[in-house]
Amino acid sequence: MGGKKGVPKGRKVTLKMARNAIRVTPDGRRRLDLSNMGIATFPKCLLKLPDLDELDLSRNQLKKLPDLIGDLVSLSWLDLHSNQLEALPESLGQLGALSYLNLSNNHLSSAGLPHSLGSLGCLRSLNLGMNRLDNLPATMVGLCSLKELGLFDNLLPSLPECIKVLPSIARLNTKRNPFSQGYSEVEVGLEEGVYLVKESSLCGSCLKRCREERRRGGEGDTKGRDESYSGLIMPNSVAQDNQEQWRRRMTNPGLPIMEPMSKVL
Repeated sequence: MGGKKGVPKGRKVTLKMARNAIRVTPDGRRRLDLSNMGIATFPKCLLKLPDLDELDLSRNQLKKLPDLIGDLVSLSWLDLHSNQLEALPESLGQLGALSYLNLSNNHLSSAGLPHSLGSLGCLRSLNLGMNRLDNLPATMVGLCSLKELGLFDNLLPSLPECIKVLPSIARLNTKRNPFSQGYSEVEVGLEEGVYLVKESSLCGSCLKRCREERRRGGEGDTKGRDESYSGLIMPNSVAQDNQEQWRRRMTNPGLPIMEPMSKVL
């Protein structure tokens, strides 16, 4: 009663349900997976679980986050991809322990990105792909730990200046923006320029070298190379195995980040 007809309420999550769904990962992190459950409203009962390390609310129907989300100060991993978010609260910047944030495949506009995003000093991976962004907050120059950034499938007319000066960027995907003309060929501000190109754009010798390095990586360094991080290419797959690989990759700083450049696109 009292609700609008025809508007789905979505699945309700109680505190008891949430507590029973928490799993402790092999590395001792408290993880709550509520992905793909038809949740339309952020479960406020989660705010009573301040000791959560990882929260997956991807592939739901969320349209907004509560201002109190900043109370989840222990979060180091937050996945919100494939929802209906149009804006984020400024309190998101209070999640100082956050190292992984996936916001891809939402309805975010540039006006919906909070300036506090630049306060996430521990952030190592940020996925903003498949949104409606035509600019980024200038405060993102504060993301000094950021290594991987996804900006694909947006409305960016040029590469934002704040991205060019980030000191730790090792992987950047800007495909399918107006300035990229269907591919990414972007130099980022590293000591040695990093270029992201299609394999078809490489000369024969360079392509051969990339493929050899990729093959050697698969045969030798199985600890890191086999756990290819594809979160910057598309929203996380529904495959649970891949989700777990990405989680381990981003919560274990010891694993290598760089991939052969031809693998990025």
